[in-house]
Amino acid sequence: MFETISKGFRDISQRMRGVRELNASNIDEALKAIRASLLEADVNYHVVKRFLERVKDRAIGEEVRVKVTDAQGNVHKVTPGQHFIKICQEELENLMGPVDPEPVKMAEKAPTKVMLVGLQGSGKTTTAAKLAFWLMEQYKAKPLLVAGDVYRPAAVKQLQVLGESLKVPVYFRDNADPVDICTEAIDYARKNGCDFVIFDTAGRLAVDDILMSELSEIAEETKPENIFLVCDAMIGRDAVNTAVQFNEKLDLDGFIMTKLDGDARGGAALSIKEVTGKPIRFIGEGEQVEKLKIFRPEGLSSRILGFGDIVDIMIDFERVVDEERAQKDAYEMLSGDFNFHHFLEQLNMIQKMGSVRDIMERMPFFSGMSDKVNIDESEITRIKAMIQSMTEAERRQPDLMKSRSRQMRVAKGSGLTLKHVTDLMQRFELMRTMMGRLGSNTSWLSKIPGLAQLNSLRQLSNMDFSEIFGSMVESALPQPDPSQMYAGLPRGYTPPGFQGNMMAREKLTKEQKQKRKLARESRKKKK
Repeated sequence: MFETISKGFRDISQRMRGVRELNASNIDEALKAIRASLLEADVNYHVVKRFLERVKDRAIGEEVRVKVTDAQGNVHKVTPGQHFIKICQEELENLMGPVDPEPVKMAEKAPTKVMLVGLQGSGKTTTAAKLAFWLMEQYKAKPLLVAGDVYRPAAVKQLQVLGESLKVPVYFRDNADPVDICTEAIDYARKNGCDFVIFDTAGRLAVDDILMSELSEIAEETKPENIFLVCDAMIGRDAVNTAVQFNEKLDLDGFIMTKLDGDARGGAALSIKEVTGKPIRFIGEGEQVEKLKIFRPEGLSSRILGFGDIVDIMIDFERVVDEERAQKDAYEMLSGDFNFHHFLEQLNMIQKMGSVRDIMERMPFFSGMSDKVNIDESEITRIKAMIQSMTEAERRQPDLMKSRSRQMRVAKGSGLTLKHVTDLMQRFELMRTMMGRLGSNTSWLSKIPGLAQLNSLRQLSNMDFSEIFGSMVESALPQPDPSQMYAGLPRGYTPPGFQGNMMAREKLTKEQKQKRKLARESRKKKK
């Protein structure tokens, strides 16, 4: 997602790194490169032009402060290049925001009505179910789904299946007009105690008068508090044209961008607010019902510029992790009792949060490196297969797995080779050492509320995660100092892929070397 735009801004960031002062020449050069990446990403031409004008005006007009003070009173030195990137970040946020803290406007009297509109294939039906799930999670609400698309084959059945999986009622009446179905659904919701009504309306392959007439009539009869256009990010700048036409007819309250996890270039997300004046409310990044998030312009602009989005990771983390259990596991792991059960829990958590590539893109010290990294998502499956082939005792007491016979048994049980198991053991030892090093920071341990504090992630920026997951992450990531990376591991331990065996050996004096040489010769004579 946004790879084209991100690459352009990362190139600018590198180019501006050595700049000592901002002037018309280097600013114009940077803006030229930014313009090319934005246009290539399908951002509306007029939006690009206005964005670049605002950046240029600020970059030339503002005084560069070489020292800034943060909220804690700490003073930081800032280069002119960093100042320019900060301007770009703020203008990107302004381009997509601001957004309301509450994305759904509530009715004074229940039920609150939400009308979803859009072209065929934009993902309205799936989004209706996602929105119902989000409302239940956020407000403990009881939503009602309304099947207002009577034209598309299997549209009603699809919504009914989704509703059944969520245990959410779906209102539909055979051989009825969509306007009547939607108006009757409101009375049904009141009688059955539903506090939200979500209308899944019909779409077309293109905007036409018949479609708009029907949608306008539904809006007039039901008077929804929220009309959201479900917009497919994959169609690029055409999404903006569609948004303009729908907004002229229906006076939209906002947008829901879908398929942002695919090959979307991101141009629509950057253009749609500037062109229509209406904000993006939600974004969809997957098919699962939980894959709907409140849109955060500051998070998206941060990811575009290669800074990651740690807040978004925390939102996903808190969604998939039980806080009480996480707190207990955290104290065990960081106190030195890290075992294969904990390792398996971490792998399960990663899979629930999304793909490894997506998680890496949101990590501040990995963001922007996905194009340099070969990620084998199936490696997690292989690791899980090996752990699940271990006995309960072996999972609780990892040292038992040092036995070759146990390793061979696990290899056969998981359908893998002995080398896979020995590699896993080395990665596990490395992970256990990392956990121990993090745990040595007792001040951080005392503040853990279910691992919600991520201050210690900064320590991980110097750790080589490719050694933990092996072939799943093979990259040109900056490598840490080996003598520091593997400090504290058993003598003779050779990390996966490490060439040489001198890392853990202490430096010997000439006398010590001579003494050891004599000892070896003496042992040979005895043999």
